[in-house]
Amino acid sequence: MADSESTDEGWPEWRSFVDRHGYLSWLGIDVEHLADGRAVLVVERDEEFENPVGNDGYDPVHGGIVATLIDTSSAFALRTTFEDPAAVGMTTTDLNVSYMRPATGDLRAEAEVRRVGGSTGVTTVSVVGSDGEAAVGRTTYRLFRPSDREA
Repeated sequence: MADSESTDEGWPEWRSFVDRHGYLSWLGIDVEHLADGRAVLVVERDEEFENPVGNDGYDPVHGGIVATLIDTSSAFALRTTFEDPAAVGMTTTDLNVSYMRPATGDLRAEAEVRRVGGSTGVTTVSVVGSDGEAAVGRTTYRLFRPSDREA
């Protein structure tokens, strides 16, 4: 992890969340940066993530993993905007992914919060692989603040 200070600042519990989440821990998601409405998540190349389509060299990563990176990096970026990141519940209400080229090699997702309001948050994300930008995405999340749960 390249930027541990900003990671701890943004959401200190991120590692335990990933470890408790079977799918995310299986992917081996790691956080490179996490602060100030931004998140950078990385996933190292793994043959188990690839579609066996018979390309020269290795095969592209399954699009569902790219979409997961967009979704997860968005949620992490949103959490950095709250005083107590772990206290806010959230659920994806819209996930848009535009695939631009096959995703190959290690993947790096950079998410940025575009807007955070009382009940929704919007992010944009770029996913880059060894051959360049593989996908861009946008998410909308429904946010459940502690005061929403008490009502």
